Amino acid sequence: MKRVFSGIKPTGHLTLGNYLGAMRRWSEVDQHGADALFCVVDLHALTVDHDPGRVRRLSRQAATLLLAAGLDPKLCTLFVQSHVDEHARLSYLLECVATDGEMRRMIQYKEKAAAERARGGSVRLSLLTYPVLMAADILAYGTDEVPVGDDQAQHVELTRDLAVRFNQRYGHTFVVPRTTHPQVAARVMNLQEPTSKMGKSDDTGPGIVYLLDEPEVVRKKIMRAVTDSGSDVVHDRRVRPGVSNLLEILAACTDADPGELAGAYATYGALKKDTADAVVELLGPVRRRHQELCADPAYVDQVLREGAGKAREMARPRVDAAYRAIGLLPAGRAVGTGPGSVRPRPRPLVPGPGPSSCCRRRVRGCGRGPPPGRR
Repeated sequence: MKRVFSGIKPTGHLTLGNYLGAMRRWSEVDQHGADALFCVVDLHALTVDHDPGRVRRLSRQAATLLLAAGLDPKLCTLFVQSHVDEHARLSYLLECVATDGEMRRMIQYKEKAAAERARGGSVRLSLLTYPVLMAADILAYGTDEVPVGDDQAQHVELTRDLAVRFNQRYGHTFVVPRTTHPQVAARVMNLQEPTSKMGKSDDTGPGIVYLLDEPEVVRKKIMRAVTDSGSDVVHDRRVRPGVSNLLEILAACTDADPGELAGAYATYGALKKDTADAVVELLGPVRRRHQELCADPAYVDQVLREGAGKAREMARPRVDAAYRAIGLLPAGRAVGTGPGSVRPRPRPLVPGPGPSSCCRRRVRGCGRGPPPGRR
C-alpha cells in the first residue's frame, strides 16, 4: 500500500484555495486504499514573526477544518507536527547533507525573504532551512506520494534530492517520494489580483474566499471578482487571468473541464453567478461539520493525540536508522564494545550537601579550602 503525506501550515484562516488545491484531495486519498498521514505543520509557522496565541488557535482550527472537510481518522493519521519529535531530529541530519546554495535558490525563500526585508524585518535562519524541515516531514514516514500545489513542487524536488544524496552516502535509508497534482485548480488565484495566489496569509480579504465565510459573503466576493478587459469568456491564464481563475474554480467545484465551460458562457456575469452558487454549495457541508466539531473539542484533542502516537511509531524506526547510518552512537549503549566495557556512572543532577572531596582530602589549589570545623 502506498504511503501519502501532506501538511498544512497554520499561518492564516484556511481558504477555498487550500480546499480545492489540497484538502479535498486529501479526503479522497484516505478513501482509496492509501496509508495517508496529514499534518498541521505548526513548526513551519514559526519561520516568520508570529503571535504565539494565534498560532495555537489556527493550529486547532486547521485540524478541525481538516476533519470537517472529510478526513476520517479511522482511515488516515491526522496529527500536529510539533507533537512528534522525529521531525526536528531528522531535520538536523538532512541539514548535514543539504547545501547553502540549494536553500538560497528556493523560490519561496527568495520571495519571503524579500518581503520581510521590505517590511524592515530580519530574515530568520529558519526561513532559509524551511525546505529541509519539510523534507524531514516527508522522509520520516517512508512517503511514496506527496499531494501538493504547484508552489510547493520545488520543495518536494529538493526532498527527492536530499533522499538520494543521503542514500548514496550512508546507505539506503529513505524512500524517494514523488509529487502528485490535482488536474485543475491546483493554484487558486486571488479574486482581486488574479495573477497572485489566493494565500491564507494575505491581507486582501475581498480577494480571498475563506472556508468559514458566510454564504452571502462568498457570493459578494465572487460577484466582485476582477475579470479582464475583453468581454468574451476564454480560458487562457496568460491573456485572461481573471476569467480563467473563475473558470478553473467552477471546473474544480463541478468536476468539469475549464476550456469546455468557457464555451457555455457569453457574459462574465453569468459565469460569476454560477461560480458563486457552486462554491457556496461545495463549502456548505464543511461549514456545518465544523460547527459540530467546535462543540466537541475533546473529540478533536483525542484524534490529534492518537494521531501523534501513530505517527511516532511510524517515524521513529526510520529516524533511528538514519542516526545510525550517518554515524551517531545509539542512545543507551555502553561505552566501548570489547570485553569488560562498562556503562559510565551517571553524575547526580544536584550536588549533595556534603563538602567536596578535595576539601575532605585537604587538596591544595581548589580555591575554597576545607569547610569550617575541619581546619
